[in-house]
Parts: sequence; C-alpha cells; structure tokens
Amino acid sequence: MKKIQILGTGCPKCKKLAENAEIAAKELGMEYELEKVTKIGDIMKFGVMMTPGLAVDGKVKVVGKVPSVEQLKEILK
Repeated sequence: MKKIQILGTGCPKCKKLAENAEIAAKELGMEYELEKVTKIGDIMKFGVMMTPGLAVDGKVKVVGKVPSVEQLKEILK
C-alpha cells in the first residue's frame, strides 16, 4: 500500500492536489492511504518551503504546484 501525503495548510491548491492524487490512485487501481499534513512544522520536516507538496512513501515528489491527474499517475507508478 502506498502512502500519499499532501503537504499544505488546506488552501484551495492543496485541496485540488489531494483530489487529483486520489483520482490518479483510483484510476491506477492501487491501494493507498491519503494523509493531509497541515502543520507548518511537520511540512518543514519534509524540507518543503512552498505548498502544496506531495510525498509518496515519505519521499517528496512535487513542490509548489498542482500536477494534472495524468502527471500524478506517472508520479505514483
């Protein structure tokens, strides 16, 4: 099971990233757990200075942008 973490304080872009990541994971038919990391201190532990961010299994994959569902499918594979 993949652990998908959305790094952001809950802004509209963060919500859109969470939405797109969930769609991408479902379309790939993968088992996943979606976690929203919203505390600034916790986000900083990932070394992320710009939100939204996306981490997969603890590794940061996206910072400061909202990739499309298709782009996220490539990232999640």
